[in-house]
Amino acid sequence: MNQLSVLHVNLAKGFRGGERQTELLIKELSKVAGIRQTLACRQSSPLRERLYKTKNLIFKDVNNQISGLLSPNKFDIVHAHEAKAVHWAYLNNIIHKTPYIITRRVDTQVKNKWLNIKSYSNSSAIVGISNLISQHLSEKKWGDVYTIPSSSAQLNRSLHVGKAFKDLFTDKFIIGHVGALVDKHKGQKILIEVANLLEQSDPDIHFVFFGDGADKEELHQLTVQSKNITWMGFKDNIGDFLPFLDIFAFPSRNEGLGSTLLDVMESEVPIVASNVGGIPDIIRHKNTGILVKPNDAAELKDALLSLRNNGEERKNLIINAKKFVENYTPNKMAERYLNLYHSKIHVIKSLTTPE
Repeated sequence: MNQLSVLHVNLAKGFRGGERQTELLIKELSKVAGIRQTLACRQSSPLRERLYKTKNLIFKDVNNQISGLLSPNKFDIVHAHEAKAVHWAYLNNIIHKTPYIITRRVDTQVKNKWLNIKSYSNSSAIVGISNLISQHLSEKKWGDVYTIPSSSAQLNRSLHVGKAFKDLFTDKFIIGHVGALVDKHKGQKILIEVANLLEQSDPDIHFVFFGDGADKEELHQLTVQSKNITWMGFKDNIGDFLPFLDIFAFPSRNEGLGSTLLDVMESEVPIVASNVGGIPDIIRHKNTGILVKPNDAAELKDALLSLRNNGEERKNLIINAKKFVENYTPNKMAERYLNLYHSKIHVIKSLTTPE
């Protein structure tokens, strides 16, 4: 095969972790000679703006699960990056016979609906981004399951911006959180409870939240009287801020993997996170971070205070995490997917080519 033609499909309306990973993969694959990529996405997708300068990439307008299916296309493989894309890839396979792979990013079980069963069972490969997700997928017995973890974003950093942020909290020990403001997922209310518990006893600790989302107004309202909480909003350049945190708190209630943690590790900030979903793939307790029970403000508080008071432990966690994250680069993720693309295309051609 002289050239590999890949159609990525991501029909999400917004830009969250899955879209960031789609972007990272496409950008990394664009560096490899002999690959032609197409991204099928909504006309309003933020991915277009972020990827429009990427070489050897063109865009296909797909605004829902059935649009664009009848237009001619010649691709070696389709890669579905989120739930709606899975159904699109299945229907495309029926029409054009193009093989497809699926990446599953959330740790909830796929529902046993007819279209889900058909879509997953007819794929050439199913990828889970964490061991827990892959285990759930394997239990379904819908096909070959592989584990390919997400990548760190290798964020750019501006010391000028970061220092200006740090100057806002002179003489404060900063505990930070980054995530969509969706409490049922990210658990911000748990961290707010911790902040409330510590406001009087530990006034030197300040909690800083980055992100935007559906629960923004409710969460802000809960903290109007809090003197130790600041809401920073969504930042495109989150890499400017991460290195200036003293501890990163990640109290998620559920999590596919938690790729933000990889960026925090690269930023050399110690982590306290919930022992839930795919997080234990990244956070090895007392090695690359500290794990606590989910939905437990008291345990989270104790872990944060213990780590705040132990500079040596913070230093060791940072050293171990920095080494660990070397295996979670965009290059390594792209290499794993590229090997999977080629292996599945080879198998399909072997099955369809007469001897």
